[in-house]
Amino acid sequence: MRGSGRAHGPETPPDRGEALGRNDVSADSVGVVVQAGVVHGGLHVQPPPEPVVPRQLPAAPAPFTGRAADLAELDRAVESLPGAGSPPRPDPANAGTGATVVISAIGGAGGIGKTWLALTWAHRHADRFPDGQLFVDLRGFSPEAEPMPPAVAVRGFLDALGVDPARVPADTAAQTGLYRSLVARRRMLVVLDNAATAEQVAPLLPGGGPSVVVVTSRNRLTGLITRHGARPLHLDTLTDDEARALLVGRLGVTRVATEADAVADLIRWCGGFPLALGLVAGRARSTPQVPLAEFVAELREFGVDALDDDDPAASLPTVLSLSLRGLTPRQRTVFGLLGVAPGPDISLPAVASLADLRLSEARGTVRALEDASLQARQANGRFSPHDLVRGYATTIAHRDLTSGTREAALRRVLDFYTHTAYQADRLLEPHRTPIRLDPPARGVHPHPMSDAPAALAWFDAEHANLLAAQHTAATRGLHHLTWRLAWALTTFHNRRGRLHDRLVVWRAAVDAAAHLPDPAARPLALRLVGLAQANLGRHEEAVEHLRQALALAERQNDRTHQALVHRMLARAWMLRGDDRRALGHASQALDLYRGLDLPVFEAEALNAVGWCAARLDDHDTARAHCEAALALHQRHHHVEGEAGTLDSLGYIAHRTGNHREAVRRYRQALALFRALGHSYQSADTLDHLGRSHLALGHHEAARVVWREALGLYRRQERPEDVRRVRQQLDGLDCAGRAVPEP
Repeated sequence: MRGSGRAHGPETPPDRGEALGRNDVSADSVGVVVQAGVVHGGLHVQPPPEPVVPRQLPAAPAPFTGRAADLAELDRAVESLPGAGSPPRPDPANAGTGATVVISAIGGAGGIGKTWLALTWAHRHADRFPDGQLFVDLRGFSPEAEPMPPAVAVRGFLDALGVDPARVPADTAAQTGLYRSLVARRRMLVVLDNAATAEQVAPLLPGGGPSVVVVTSRNRLTGLITRHGARPLHLDTLTDDEARALLVGRLGVTRVATEADAVADLIRWCGGFPLALGLVAGRARSTPQVPLAEFVAELREFGVDALDDDDPAASLPTVLSLSLRGLTPRQRTVFGLLGVAPGPDISLPAVASLADLRLSEARGTVRALEDASLQARQANGRFSPHDLVRGYATTIAHRDLTSGTREAALRRVLDFYTHTAYQADRLLEPHRTPIRLDPPARGVHPHPMSDAPAALAWFDAEHANLLAAQHTAATRGLHHLTWRLAWALTTFHNRRGRLHDRLVVWRAAVDAAAHLPDPAARPLALRLVGLAQANLGRHEEAVEHLRQALALAERQNDRTHQALVHRMLARAWMLRGDDRRALGHASQALDLYRGLDLPVFEAEALNAVGWCAARLDDHDTARAHCEAALALHQRHHHVEGEAGTLDSLGYIAHRTGNHREAVRRYRQALALFRALGHSYQSADTLDHLGRSHLALGHHEAARVVWREALGLYRRQERPEDVRRVRQQLDGLDCAGRAVPEP
């Protein structure tokens, strides 16, 4: 009586796949067996045998170190299962009632340790999945085969679940349905390793029930996240401590301790990349007579190529090359170009100029690289790859792109940085005498900015890239760009107190100026090198460069540059403590400016004369000059000059005992400096303000502003100022009130 006695309900759950294939399988093909017999009305129902419990997990990696936070994130997947706090096997009567399958999608670059993490976690929690564990390598990025079709993986799962091959449906969709029926009421772990796309994964997901699926892929599998509610877990590199623990596990405590310096270098060069660390550790373990320093030397000389290996699975270049397989030609080209772009990261507007793309095209291209784990998205919409991935991109650029393509792209991105920085500087300091720029290369679109705060934020974000761009221009003999980038960085360096960076870029500009036709380029560069050295306390070098600049300006009869150099000499001598010589140079600068119709520069010189006079206790002269300077600055809306002059007037008030007036002036100056983002001058004004507070007996107010000044001085690497303010705070501490570190 075929099919007349089919049973339903918890006593004969439709998940007994091992019973399929008997002659008396029910028509619904879900594994319930009915045999003819004479019991209770003529039928005898034979219960199915116990189901096959697959244990397909490969061996876990050993030793496994680190990844505590990532393992904890995966732990939360188990904790979210229905009945996670009760015995692990769910009640069959309540199974299949719409419970959502928990899916974790582990993403990251090739060689970052996704499979290691998945298998380690799976083995640690195997007991939580009493109905078995399924595993398949989907070969999404395999050096030996194409990605596995989902139908092949489903067929393998049916075999693992004990389905008789003769009873497997021929139709692919029916096979998928059978697979889902078999696992619907089981608590199983399904590990889908090395997936290529969300489409490859989707047919392998259970339709419901208490199972957990762990997917690993170099791609982000956004569709899996948006359509199936997968929980993304993106793997980053190992920390230094985790990397050291990995090396200890492979090489032993003694060798790691004995060769500590080489280990530190090895960790730095491998950058926390597990595959790289594991490869070098394997080589070192097999050749214990070879010092680790030799492996470091290979990395230093050959970069990512030193991590090649005959075993494709262990070769980092091969592993990374497989990530390119799904990219379009444009995406591959942009990946290579990103390897030659200067700086540690890059913005989308810079990518657009680098690759000669519209902004929307650049966005789509970089997103594809990000999805392939070949670029990492940082804050503020910026992108940067791991150093080893960048090294591989550079290899791709030199292997697959012509030198003309590389050089044109590099010139475009250098033009992008130069023209954008120039526009940003004009917003920060519109009173600077402008310079002439050549038109940008075709395909370059400087990033527009609306106001000075936006310009300052852009400089903050791009500063490391701008330094790298100037260095690149200098090494390639692009003298105009080298000089112009130094010029464009000047206001930013002044306001942020980047004293050492300012010296570096202007030294490069001095060398570049020797190759430029503009006679004014060299004296200007010498002048700004001299100023940078003066602010760093290198007095002799500063004066020598400033005298060279003055001699050139006099030879060229350039009175503007002569005046500027005298102002810088005034500052150099003032910082040296020779206020009378400083006053002489400030006065010469003022005399020159008065004949040049440059009111803002004249106001700067007036303030310089006033400051020097105040230090020489000629307070009437000081006040008259500074008040005249303040009026000029305010008339011409020069906020930075106004702030500097208010600071001078505060100093004059303090020197004459009018400390309340000094506090008022200093606070006015500080408000303007802060509005400008001028942290360098803010630090000095805070220092001055603290002294006036102290003179008024306001010790706590002095402590507050000196602590802030101390923090700024430390960030600006001004050791003498740090020492002095620290002593001032210690003086306050003598009263018994502790001064906590800022």
